[in-house]
Amino acid sequence: MDLASFIRDVPDFPKPGIVFKDITTLLVDAAALDESINQLVEPFVDQDVDIVVGIESRGFIFGTPAARQLQAGFVPIRKPGKLPFDRLSASYTLEYGTDEVEIHRDAISSGSRVLLVDDLLATGGTMEAAVDLINQLEGTILGISFLIELAFLGGREKLNGQAVYSIIKY
Repeated sequence: MDLASFIRDVPDFPKPGIVFKDITTLLVDAAALDESINQLVEPFVDQDVDIVVGIESRGFIFGTPAARQLQAGFVPIRKPGKLPFDRLSASYTLEYGTDEVEIHRDAISSGSRVLLVDDLLATGGTMEAAVDLINQLEGTILGISFLIELAFLGGREKLNGQAVYSIIKY
C-alpha cells in the first residue's frame, strides 16, 4: 500500500512557505492506519521489544497500537507539567528558543529494550531529547521508527547513529 498517497499537503501552514504534511487523511482510513502500524513495527518484530515510547501527541497515536502489536508496554514522553509523578526532563532547541519533554523516572528499567515511535522526523530536536531521556534511564534503544521523514531538514544526523527507520521520505 502506498501510504504516501494518504498524506495531504497543506500549503502555508502553520506559516507562509511551509507545506504541512497532514496525516489525518491517513488516520481516517482504517486500512491505511493498520498498514502504517504494520510498517512501523516490521523491522523490530523479532527484536524482543520491552517498551514502545511515543512522544506527545501524535507519537501516542502510533506508539500505543505498535506496543500492542509487539506485545510490549507503552511509555509516553510528554510536554512539561503533564506527568503526575517523579519526572526526568530534557531540553531541545527550537527555531526561536528551547522546549522540553519529560518522562516518569520509573517508566523504563535499566536494560529495557526500547523502540521509539513518532509520526514525523523533521529537525530531530524532540527525538534527540527523547533519546537523551531513554539513555539517562539506561534503556537500550533498539531503534526509532517514523511514519514520515523530512530528510532535507537533516534530523537524522541529530540522532547519533541510532537505527532510524522511516516509511515515507520527502
